[in-house]
Amino acid sequence: MSDDDKRDDRWTTGPELTPEQARQARQQAPADAAPPGDEDVDTLRERQRLAQLEMMDRWIDGVLTEQRRSRRWKLFFRFFFALLILASLSTTFYGLFVAPGVSAPAERHLGVVEVKGVIDSESPASAQRVIEGLERAWKADQAEAVVLHVNSPGGSPVQSQRIFDAVMRLREEGDKPIIAVVEDIGASGAYYVAAAADEIVAAPASLVGSIGVIHAGFGFEEAIERLGVERRVFTAGENKAFLDPFSDISRSQRQFWQQVLATTHRQFIDDVREGRGERLADDERLFSGLIWTGEQAKSLGLVDELGSLDTLARRFEGARLQDYTPRLDPFERISRQFGRVAAEWLGLPQAAAPVRYQLP
Repeated sequence: MSDDDKRDDRWTTGPELTPEQARQARQQAPADAAPPGDEDVDTLRERQRLAQLEMMDRWIDGVLTEQRRSRRWKLFFRFFFALLILASLSTTFYGLFVAPGVSAPAERHLGVVEVKGVIDSESPASAQRVIEGLERAWKADQAEAVVLHVNSPGGSPVQSQRIFDAVMRLREEGDKPIIAVVEDIGASGAYYVAAAADEIVAAPASLVGSIGVIHAGFGFEEAIERLGVERRVFTAGENKAFLDPFSDISRSQRQFWQQVLATTHRQFIDDVREGRGERLADDERLFSGLIWTGEQAKSLGLVDELGSLDTLARRFEGARLQDYTPRLDPFERISRQFGRVAAEWLGLPQAAAPVRYQLP
C-alpha cells in the first residue's frame, strides 16, 4: 500500500492503540459506523432483495392480468354463442309459425313473386320457392294479377321447365292474368320462365332473350402431360368420362354431346313458341342465342310492352304490390353457400347439370 493510500485510510491514520484500547473504541462507536466494505455488502443485499420483490410483483400482476383477459374472452364467446343460438331459435320459430301464416291484404293488390338471381335448385330462385309463391298469389282473392318479377341470367333447364309448366297450368285456368316484368335482365332460362306468362313487360334497356343452351368447360390433357401428371380415371362404359376436362374427346363424342344440346335447345324453342304463340316475329335470329334490349325485343315479339312494376301498378289504378315470395331461412342459406364453396375448393362433384339455360 502506498503512503497516499495510508493517509486516506482511517484504519492506518491516528495514534497507535493497544489491542485493549482498540476494542474499547469499537464498542463506543455507533452502530452505523461500520467499515465501508460492510456497508456496501449490506446495501447490495438490500437492493437485491428489493429487486426480487419488485420482479415478483410484476410477475404476479402479469398473471392476474392474463387471467382477467382470459375470463373476458370466455364471457365474450359464451355471450356470442348464446346470441347465435337465440337468433337461430327465433328464425326457426318465425319460419315455422309466423311466416307461413302471413295473410293476404284485404285490399286489392298485385301478387308479386320474385325470380331473382341464378335459377337453381340451391338458389333463392329455385323452382320450389317460385312455384310456392305463385300458388299463394294465385289463391289470394284480392290479388288482381300475379306478377313474376324477373331479374335473372337464367340457370338450370330442369328448374326453368318446372316453373314454366306451373305458370302454364295456372294460365290455362284463366282466373287472373299472369304478367312477367323483366327488370335488368331476363335471359335464357329466365326468359323461358317469362314466356309462359300472359304478358311480358320490360324496360327499354332491359336485356331479354338469349334463347339457347350452353355447356362450357376446359381441356387440360396437354397441360398435365407437360407437367408429368398421370390422370387415373376408372370407368365402366367407354363414354362414361367423356366430359372429363383432363381427357381427350373424340369426334363421335362431340357429335353426341352436340345432339344433347340441340335436343335441349329444341325443347326451349318449343316451349317459347307455345307461350308466345303468334306474337313472335318471323326472324331466324330469335333462337340463335342472341340477347336483345327491351326496345328491340318488343319489335321481335319477345316483349309485349315497355315499362316497369310502377307502370304496371298504374295500369291497375294504383293497386299496391304485395310480395308472395316465400321468405328464406338465413341460416339455411348461409349453410348452403358454405357447403357449395367448400365443395368447389375441395373439388367435390356437385349435382348441378352441366347444361345451362344461362348467359356465360
